[in-house]
Amino acid sequence: MNITGTIDRPLTHDPQKQAPMKPSTNETASSAPEDFTSSGATTSRQNRNREMQLIQEALARAHMHDLQREAQRERQAVRLATARRMQRRAERASRRARRALAMAVMQ
Repeated sequence: MNITGTIDRPLTHDPQKQAPMKPSTNETASSAPEDFTSSGATTSRQNRNREMQLIQEALARAHMHDLQREAQRERQAVRLATARRMQRRAERASRRARRALAMAVMQ
């Protein structure tokens, strides 16, 4: 991939070769000339668009990764709670069996 320049490190500091700024809403259409678009400005604009798109994709990927980790932690917590519940149930059954055996021996 051949990236000619980025937002933070433009290829050139010459304003004529950089991407033109978009006119603000309060400017009239006749106040700014529209004829100075060059190939350097087009590639710079494309690089900025690609970089912005990659930032959005990275944010979405990180968000999904966080959601997956959180879901995994919740599943693990549910499994742990179920295991503890079943262990308590088994211990109660063991105590009942021991008590029943002791009652049978005493009689």
